This record gives sequence, C-alpha cells and structure tokens, in this order.
Amino acid sequence: MTDEEILLELKTADDTTGFVEIYNRYYAQLYSAARKRCSSSEVAEEIVQDLFINLWINRATVTIHTSLSGYLFTSVRNLVLNHIQKEAVRRRYQESICLEKVDYDNSTEEIVIVNDLTHSINVKLSTLPDKCRSVFELSRKQHKSNKQIAFELGISEKTVENHITRAIRFLRVSLQSILIPILAIYLNKLK
Repeated sequence: MTDEEILLELKTADDTTGFVEIYNRYYAQLYSAARKRCSSSEVAEEIVQDLFINLWINRATVTIHTSLSGYLFTSVRNLVLNHIQKEAVRRRYQESICLEKVDYDNSTEEIVIVNDLTHSINVKLSTLPDKCRSVFELSRKQHKSNKQIAFELGISEKTVENHITRAIRFLRVSLQSILIPILAIYLNKLK
C-alpha cells in the first residue's frame, strides 16, 4: 500500500488496518529519530506513543499536506522540541527553588507549620471522592499532564480538569482557616 492509500484507509475505515500499517511501517524510524534528540529511551518511546495516540484520535480530521513520512517526522521533531522546552522550564524552576531555599531559615517553627499544613491537606484530600482525589494526586504529586491522566484513567481531559478544579476549590475553602494564621505569622517575621 502507498502512503496515500494508507491515509485514506485510516480516515475512512472503521477498523485499525490503516493505523496498524502506519505503526508497523514507521514506529522504529520515528523512535530512532526521537531517541537521537532525547535524554532517555523512555522519553523517546513516550513521545512516539503520544504521536500515534494523537494520530489515532484525530484520524478523521488529520490533513497532511506533504508526505505521510514528512508529517510523522515533523510531528516527532516538534514533540521532542516541546519536551526539551518543558524540561528546560522545569529545570530553571527547580534551580530557582534551590536558590530560594538557601535564603530562608528553616527554623523548627516553620518545619512544624509545614508538617501541620501537609497533614491538614492530606486529611482534607482523603475526604474527596476517590476519582477526584486520584486525579488530583496524579496531577500534583506525580506531576502528570492532564492528557496522561486521562489516558491512564480512561476518562476525558475535560473530566480531569473538572476533578482538579473541584479539588483545588475544596482545598482552598477548607484550608482557609489554617492558611490565614500561617500567613499572619509569616508576614510578622518579615517586619
């Protein structure tokens, strides 16, 4: 089959024949291209899997103006660049946090306050519905994207966003009585 025939089959057929053909034909080459630019094989594999997931989800609407291989390799390159950019931002953020930690005095009082706050957050989180709590923990504790959470739990990205919004709103309201005194103590130390 030519690439054009495969694309036509991918868009029009109700089965996975066209998709499987594309996957079998291009996976190894796309993985190799991603691996050359990525820091690890796991990241390269994840990027290529994301590409195929997006291709499958958008199969009916995808429009390819060049060749199929050109589209796929350009997509992998863009996904790799996006990953590298996100990692650079994450690294700069972590470095800035490390620099800020040097400036602050971690007195016993601050440690106790942080421990109390962490305990209060965990107690409040435990009262959330199971699905909402698991989505929030995957997002905030395991730092997974909404797309990854949606795929892992088999729900839509919009549902993931709704669960996270509900959990944050719940925590904000329920922890307000704890956060105000902590903020007052912190502001008094700055004077």
